[in-house]
Amino acid sequence: MKVLEANFDGLVGPTHHYGGHSFGNVASTGNAGQPANPRAAALQGLAKMKALADLGYRQGVLPPHERPAVEVLRGFGFGGDDAAVLAATVRQAPQLLSAVSSASAMWVANAATVSPSADTADGRVHFSVANLQNKFHRAIEHEQTGRTLRAIFADPARFAHHPALAMHPAFGDEGAANHTRFARAYGDAGIELFVYGQRHWGGGAAPQRYPARQTREASEAIVRRHGLREAGVVYAQQNPAVIDAGVFHNDVIAVGNLDVLFCHESAFVDREALYGELDRKLGGLRLIEVPASAVGVDDAVQSYLFNSQLLDAGDGRMRLVVPDECRQRPAVWTYLQSLQAGGGPIADVRVYDLKQSMRNGGGPACLRLRVVLTGAEIAAVSPGVWMNDALYATLSDWVERHYRDRLSEADLADPQLLCEVRTALDELTQVLGLGAIYPFQRDEGGF
Repeated sequence: MKVLEANFDGLVGPTHHYGGHSFGNVASTGNAGQPANPRAAALQGLAKMKALADLGYRQGVLPPHERPAVEVLRGFGFGGDDAAVLAATVRQAPQLLSAVSSASAMWVANAATVSPSADTADGRVHFSVANLQNKFHRAIEHEQTGRTLRAIFADPARFAHHPALAMHPAFGDEGAANHTRFARAYGDAGIELFVYGQRHWGGGAAPQRYPARQTREASEAIVRRHGLREAGVVYAQQNPAVIDAGVFHNDVIAVGNLDVLFCHESAFVDREALYGELDRKLGGLRLIEVPASAVGVDDAVQSYLFNSQLLDAGDGRMRLVVPDECRQRPAVWTYLQSLQAGGGPIADVRVYDLKQSMRNGGGPACLRLRVVLTGAEIAAVSPGVWMNDALYATLSDWVERHYRDRLSEADLADPQLLCEVRTALDELTQVLGLGAIYPFQRDEGGF
């Protein structure tokens, strides 16, 4: 079996709602307080997973986190049984209840940074769980993310797992949303691009309006952990001006795959030096740089043009998976039509409805974690997570039975919702064959 890149998508959780917690993410804050449809959100995500599996891509599923995170609330001094904890929190700290109920773990591009075995000193696939320390609702995710990844990629001879970096602004780490791997072929030693928003120590350019969530120091630490070759690493700084325009991660302004980089001309500081270094180290970079005259930064942010999946379509061609919002922005859609007709690397554009995720600030690229795997490594992955006709039917039925079709912040204190979530997740771990990975299962004698 050849080496390939698998996509592991996050399954949207039952408490998906619009809490507006992500300052710097325009869609997240702009839709705060609106009612959400968790059932539709999960089904939209599943439809994209199934469509890519049908196109021949290896597609995996990552389960949601348990929410509301009642144990986190207990750590803040709320006591009694679960119902009492929820009731006290909604009275005294309703915004905290919304935060610990966020389904943001669905955006698994932020779950971890992954280096394939072809790049690492010990020949194993390395996972570094992201600390996401910049936002409270995401900073509570890393322990469950680690448990989930260890259950799916369990063979220590093939997979190495690293915990989150220190919870300090110096080591702000947002995972694969700021990491892109380039290679002539997936099995070759690659060039790993680490994009950071600012240096914590040493000064330099930094955004003024919105936070830079990834630091150079965090990226350097991951390079050391993963045992990457100096010749196989490139660092680049994200343009502070686009961060201040709402580009909170690099994957909102750039995406790459194999030898292709698709990005906006405003994405990077000193972009010509970056392109040159990638070209030299890779032995030839195919660059598609979108000019601001064709697509402005605001259009890019509103449409999530670059928060798309760039997939190998064979014979040197690429397939671009974009959200339906790209069709709604005339400048973006006109550009995409010209891109397909222009004879360049991107020959196919596929559009998917991900409105529920998009309204909370996450597009196709946010929903997936990319993992390059050899045949032996694929065989070592927990087999129940691979998308196929049977799993799609099972998960679609599971969502229909367990998810509400309307959820607002006022519903989060309902003890029945927590019971619904735990019942659903307990069943899901059996469907995916992952064992007892959640705290409520562990408390009952499990993991």
